[in-house]
Amino acid sequence: MANFLAFISEQWVLVSLFLGLIYLFVVTEHFKAGKQLSVHDVTRLLNAGEALLVDIRDAKEYQSGHINLAINIPFSQLNTRLDELESSRERIVIVVDKLGQQAASAGRTL
Repeated sequence: MANFLAFISEQWVLVSLFLGLIYLFVVTEHFKAGKQLSVHDVTRLLNAGEALLVDIRDAKEYQSGHINLAINIPFSQLNTRLDELESSRERIVIVVDKLGQQAASAGRTL
């Protein structure tokens, strides 16, 4: 522990630069995925016809229950099925999945 504290005190410029880079990475990754919406915002956009809802769960999970009007494009097939979304290019695309872990990556792809 003493060596660690000595390193930080001697190399404070490098440590500060490292922490700054980590912060920039986190902020950049957060904004790459797109804006997170509340349930009320999603409902308003869908009711107004301004949004397209894409469910990226696999077909089995989609069949067990999904949001009305959602289009199922499994995450593993997203790159090959992008042409299905071309007709809705002017609409907002809302991506949903089971836990939200793949939605950010799908948002970056879209």
